[in-house]
Amino acid sequence: MDFVADNLFIGRRIRALSVVDNFNRECVAIEVGQGLSGDDVVAVMERIMQTQQRVPQRLQTDNGSEFISKTLDRWAYENRVTMDFSRPGKPTDNVLVESSNGSLRDECLNVHWFLSLEDAHEKIEHWRQEYNQHRPHSSLNNQTPAEFIRSLQTGPDL
Repeated sequence: MDFVADNLFIGRRIRALSVVDNFNRECVAIEVGQGLSGDDVVAVMERIMQTQQRVPQRLQTDNGSEFISKTLDRWAYENRVTMDFSRPGKPTDNVLVESSNGSLRDECLNVHWFLSLEDAHEKIEHWRQEYNQHRPHSSLNNQTPAEFIRSLQTGPDL
């Protein structure tokens, strides 16, 4: 997971926390807000656990204050999740989320004006759904993340 920043139309800064599953390239969640903290990161992870019945084995992040917070550290410990921090100044240590965030920037953030926080959330969520449901990924044999997940559940075509 990682953060990407942008602005509302009126110039106020916003941030988006994107959570990407490294195995299936699914963008699991994007949380949009103005001041996202370690508590907000934990809230996103709790929501993923509740709604999707998923707990990661490992969280790969940079060393941002939200990710090294005591709140997230405790959540990871309680849920037996390994924290894997990238080396300072080495975004290539977390290349999959960086790639996803690059697509988010190019295809959504640079294309839209965000009139409000709610407008940003709506447009970014629409992009996330498109990314997961309709956009093939070469690393998944030109399947979408949704198709790849379904293929794992049903087994290979015979």
